[in-house]
Amino acid sequence: MAKLEATLHGDFDAIVADLENTVLNGSASATKEESVQYARNGVRSYLGIFERYSYTGGNRASMSIALFGDDEYSNLCIVTSGGSTGTFLKFNTWGEEAFLDTVSGCVRKYEV
Repeated sequence: MAKLEATLHGDFDAIVADLENTVLNGSASATKEESVQYARNGVRSYLGIFERYSYTGGNRASMSIALFGDDEYSNLCIVTSGGSTGTFLKFNTWGEEAFLDTVSGCVRKYEV
């Protein structure tokens, strides 16, 4: 598992669109599995689930992107999982870390 947390500044919809495009364009095997958005009293949330094939792990890795905030500031948490090998212990988490690295530049553009 690899995790990235940040506070972002900018338009909520623009950040979501940029994150999704970055993930999907970052790997030929990346897919968007599902997403959902909610809004209430000026507060918005987004949850997106993505997958891609991890060549180093020989399996598919998943990425969950959670964004919570308004049109000025948002809290972001991105978690990747499933790209490691091993039955009882996690070995070779490079696939998870590499998947997370595909969005780190995008996050830095909005980071406070």
